[in-house]
Amino acid sequence: MKTKVFTDGIDGHVQRSLDRASKRENGERLEAEKIITFADPLDMMECLTAQRVRICQVVRTKRLSISALAQELGRNRGSVTRDVNKLKGFGLLRLREQVNPGHGVVQIVEPVAQKFQMRVAV
Repeated sequence: MKTKVFTDGIDGHVQRSLDRASKRENGERLEAEKIITFADPLDMMECLTAQRVRICQVVRTKRLSISALAQELGRNRGSVTRDVNKLKGFGLLRLREQVNPGHGVVQIVEPVAQKFQMRVAV
């Protein structure tokens, strides 16, 4: 599944919805996708800092715990936890619990999609 990120607010969302509805009426098959729309490009820039983009790049290739991710990035675990939670809140990442034998449960960070497509209209 592809995830698309837009910054064109409600107007863009409405137009995309109408386009999809038109395609469905014409019997076209629609590709499964997840769309995240930011009302303002500044909101997207707040969400997608350089460090958060690095997190997305790493977890796309490796499924890691937050501690292992922090070590991989050479960053503080608390900072990585805050960034992961922010990205999770925006729908770009998810956490999956995995049994860690003898140590309880560990949360594994995963992307919601293998590819993110982002467009900014300024």
